[in-house]
This record gives sequence, C-alpha cells and structure tokens, in this order.
Amino acid sequence: MYLKNKLLCLLGCTALFLSGCSTGFLGLAPLGDRKEYVRARNLYNEQQYQQAANELTQYIYKAGNVKRREARAYRLLGMSYEQLGQLDKALEVYLEALEFHPKNVPLLVAAAELYQKAGLVDRSQELFDRAQEEDPHNAEALTGQAENYRSFGFYSKARTYYDQFFELNPQADPVYRARYASTFLNQRNYEQAFIHITMALAQDNSVPDYWLISSKAAFGLGNYKQALADLDTALHLAPERADLHLYKIMGLYQRGLYTQSLQETRQFLTSRPKDPLALLFAALNEWELGQKKTARFHLKQAAEINPDSFVGQVATKLAQEWK
Repeated sequence: MYLKNKLLCLLGCTALFLSGCSTGFLGLAPLGDRKEYVRARNLYNEQQYQQAANELTQYIYKAGNVKRREARAYRLLGMSYEQLGQLDKALEVYLEALEFHPKNVPLLVAAAELYQKAGLVDRSQELFDRAQEEDPHNAEALTGQAENYRSFGFYSKARTYYDQFFELNPQADPVYRARYASTFLNQRNYEQAFIHITMALAQDNSVPDYWLISSKAAFGLGNYKQALADLDTALHLAPERADLHLYKIMGLYQRGLYTQSLQETRQFLTSRPKDPLALLFAALNEWELGQKKTARFHLKQAAEINPDSFVGQVATKLAQEWK
C-alpha cells in the first residue's frame, strides 16, 4: 500500500508539471524567461552591451511581481551600463535591485564600488560593511574597504583589511600587495614598503608603478643606486609617462647629481617645453651649476605659466631671492 501511494504521489506531481502549470506559480522563472536571460548574457559576453542592456531591461520589468525580478539580471544590467560608461545608470540599477534583494552580496559590492569611484566614500563604506555582514570573507568587500581607508589616509586601518584578505588569498593579484606596500610608503616605513613591493614584483615585474614604489622606498632607505635603477626600469616599461621622467629629474637633483639631472630635464623639455615643474628643476640645476642667467630665465617661465599653482608660487618666491 505504501509503495502504491508513493507511486500515485509521483504520478500526481508529474501530471502537475505536464499539465501546463506555470513554473512561476512555484516560485521559479519560466523556461522562456531563463532563455531570455541566457540570450542577454550571451550578448554581454559578445561585448554587445547596449543590446544586452535592452534585453535585460525588458526581461526585468516585464515581471509584474517585483519579487520575481532576479538579482543576477539586475547585476548583469548594471555591468552592461558600466561597460557603456553609464555609471549613473548602473548605480540606479544596483540601488533599485537592493530594494528587493537587500542582502545580495554581489549587488552590495557593485554599488559600493561605484560609490567609491564617485568619491562618495562614506556610502561606499556603508555598503561594504553590509556585504561583510553577509559574507565576512568576501574578497571584494575586504579590498574595497581597505581602499576606502587608504584614500582617507588611515593606512594602519587599511592594512587590517588587507591582512584579512591576504590570509584568505595568499596568491592574490600583486596589485593588492603593491597597494599594501604603498600604505607603508605613505607612513615613511620604507623598509616594509620595500619588502612588500618586492613581493609584488616577484609575481609581476612588468608594471611600471610597482617599480616606482620600489624606487621611492629605496630612496627612503638611502639606497640611491637601487632607486635610480628601479626608476630606469619603470621608464623602460613606460617611456611616455611624464611623471616617471620628472621623478627621475627630482631624484638626481636630490642626490646632488646636477649635471645628470639637468641633462634629463633638457631632454624632457624638448617634448614638453612648457611643463612648469621641469622648468623649475631646470632652473634649480642651472643655479647649482653656476648658470645663473639661464636659471633666472627658466625660473621666470615656471612662475608665469600658472602663478597660482604650488610650482608657480615656489618659482615666484625663488625669483625674488635670486635677484
């Protein structure tokens, strides 16, 4: 009798599904809906972001019952808008989705990251906190919160989040180790900065910014030869970057290598003749080398380009002293 009743129950359930009963009645997305989502996802993967956004918008809002609006569809719609550069729309999508899915970690993280990009760090922190309440080990929430504290200048606090992240992800992308190193650099703890940026470089030595951090740490440690070598490596990887050239000019000047610094400065000025910082260092080097007339000329140029800027004010003050 038991087996007979079990068989009847099984047949009854089968009949229910085969009789055209809506899967929406059971709380599931109808098969057609799932196909629409898959089609939109394929469009996204094919980098057809506008078409994906159109499909997803139709897919989401045709659901009369808001409880059936899927979190994954909202997430993909937001990602599509992000790829299109429409960050305001993406954020609107995520915030609307969070009204229906307030504990969805991917949505919380996505919205927090956009607030972070917009400089609204307080809102970003709030959402990252909510994400961590749901998933304390979420890597994106940990690194996102670390960056928020780093941007505020709370470097020790930022490292507490990075420490948790590295414990969970010992083979994490070296960009996080480089950011970790930068928190030490900003606190003038050059030894720890050098240790951790060296770890990042061991994973990937093709990123100019890693070599720049290494150079700054080496300068702080008084290892000038290493610092200049690291800077040359950065310049080899990114010869077009003005900031790297200027940092080398300053580094050579700081070491008292005025002839080399001036040579680098003049070469830089051939492509950027009106760069005020380069003109200022041209003047400083020339003054140290006894080229007073040329130094005053370049100092006057540096002061006149943007008198209200920091460089302009320094140049103006020096010009008065050099009369």
